[in-house]
Amino acid sequence: MSSPESVTSSITVLAENIGGIDSSEVTLEPGVNVLTGRNATNRTSFLQTIMAALGSRRSSLKGDADAGRAELEFDGKRYERYLERRNGEVVFDGDPYLEDPELADLFAFLLESNEARRAVRRGDELRELIMRPIDTDEIEADISTLEAEKRDLDDRLERLEQLDSELPGLESKKRELENEIETTTEEIADLEDELEAFDLDVEASRDRKAEIESAFADLQTARTELESIEYDLETERESHAELERERDELEGELEAFDDDDHESPDRLEGRIQELRARKRSLDTTVSELQSVIRFNEERLADDGFELDLEDHVESGEEDDGDITEQLLADDDVVCWTCGSQVGRDRIESTLERLRSLRQDQLEERSELQAQIDDLSSRRKELRERTQRRGEIETRLSAIDDELERREQRIEELETEVEQQRTRIDELESEAEAFENAEYGDVIDTHRELNRLELELEGLEDDRDDVQARIEEIEGKIEARSDLEDRRETVEAELTDLRTRVDRIEENAVDAFNEHMESILSILEYRNIDRIWIDRREKTVREGRRKVTQTAFDLHIVRSTDDGATYEDTVDHLSESEREVTGLVFALAGYLVHDVYEIVPFMLLDSLEAIDSTRIADLVEYFEEHVDCLVVALLREDAESLSDEYAYVREI
Repeated sequence: MSSPESVTSSITVLAENIGGIDSSEVTLEPGVNVLTGRNATNRTSFLQTIMAALGSRRSSLKGDADAGRAELEFDGKRYERYLERRNGEVVFDGDPYLEDPELADLFAFLLESNEARRAVRRGDELRELIMRPIDTDEIEADISTLEAEKRDLDDRLERLEQLDSELPGLESKKRELENEIETTTEEIADLEDELEAFDLDVEASRDRKAEIESAFADLQTARTELESIEYDLETERESHAELERERDELEGELEAFDDDDHESPDRLEGRIQELRARKRSLDTTVSELQSVIRFNEERLADDGFELDLEDHVESGEEDDGDITEQLLADDDVVCWTCGSQVGRDRIESTLERLRSLRQDQLEERSELQAQIDDLSSRRKELRERTQRRGEIETRLSAIDDELERREQRIEELETEVEQQRTRIDELESEAEAFENAEYGDVIDTHRELNRLELELEGLEDDRDDVQARIEEIEGKIEARSDLEDRRETVEAELTDLRTRVDRIEENAVDAFNEHMESILSILEYRNIDRIWIDRREKTVREGRRKVTQTAFDLHIVRSTDDGATYEDTVDHLSESEREVTGLVFALAGYLVHDVYEIVPFMLLDSLEAIDSTRIADLVEYFEEHVDCLVVALLREDAESLSDEYAYVREI
């Protein structure tokens, strides 16, 4: 399986003071590279050199050295890593291939201490390990952001739907107004024709006619001004009433606040900072405990300090007695802190206490996080209440000022209305003075014409308002398509985020089950019918609440010689079967998390429990998924492998 960072050229590996290596330079090739030799020939140290250059911190410095170096060069690029012992700890520096080696440590660097292999060997919970690289907090934050956006989009679309429902009524209203305008316009035209039919030149002098027309013009103007003033007055009264309603609502909202709640956001902030400081301290403690536990587990697995038998042989020293004594000390290990012989059970007991302490710290950290979340929510609520209270008080003050201004304006307009009505009465009286048998019809026609012209003006204004509202709604509705498209996108993204964890779990289980079935058919273990992982739901406590999580259950079905089948446990698997299962589980993680796109190497070590024929089949199977596979084997285990592979027989 190729990747964006596939290896296409020879690989040069340089090691100085790594593990048991003094100095070495080895060339590897793309594909499968087999490191062969007897025990204690630094094959594992060489793999640690590759790991260090790629970015892992799970490499050791030579015991008698204060500094070391790992270098990897391929495809025209060089990656260097420096190791230095400071205050009893090994410090890493340099420019490695990976910035974050977590995925590679879990699923590509498959040495004996690899967590995926050890989890299967011990029967540990597999789901936590396969999901460890997934940042579920980030996923939840993304979900919250998208949910807020979706709610906003839903509100906007709902408002557009309401606007859309207004259009038929507005269109109908517009048609009614246009019909009324047409009818009124026709009536005005008829009256104008009627006025033109009067022959006033014969009946009255030119000056008298001018007086009549002037009187009616003044009356029409006065009525128009009155309507304008009355409209302004009505508008002011409506605005005044609306402000009073708003003031009543705000005062009610202000009274609803709990004045007895004197809790301070600043005091909550101080408490939150205290809890966060405590949580950071716990994070550090948990991390340090994990490092101590991992370090001691690895040392315990290696029976304490490694014995450098080759140094004794090469130096020619006659120290057979001491070496024999160390090899026969089955129940004791050499303590890596004081150098004395210590019972394994005492170290294991100490490790168990450390694990229990780490679990207690994890539970306390969960409790602290729950408290932090509660206090943060309360602090946010208090700040929002304080901000809202200030906004209400500011708005109430502005409303009082506005009400006072509008009351004054209403009084002024009411006075103007009375004055204008008085003026109209006077003008009507003047117009009525012209009413006699000679000019009565003309006066009535003028009066009706004035009324219709005012009515027409109002109808046209109403029609223009309706048309403006229609255009406003249609302009907003045009954006509905874009909003609907965005909402579909947000829903798809939400679905993807909500199901991402489930998909990864399902893919991991499917990958393991598929490859396990293939491997078992190839390796032909005599009485194993099937090994598979099953997902199930379980309830666990997180802080103060119970949540549902997924667990991975490993199932094993065997068959007897007479053909009967039964389910077995990991504890009853042979060492070879456990190692193969662990390697397949690591391969599933490698594929599910696309580790091949991050690092083009996979390292295999400590396969002695598997017979040579099955090792050959296993290497051939893994080769299909990795650009560069480096396998450390004893000579006898490497005999069944293909001659086409690249072999390294001396490091």
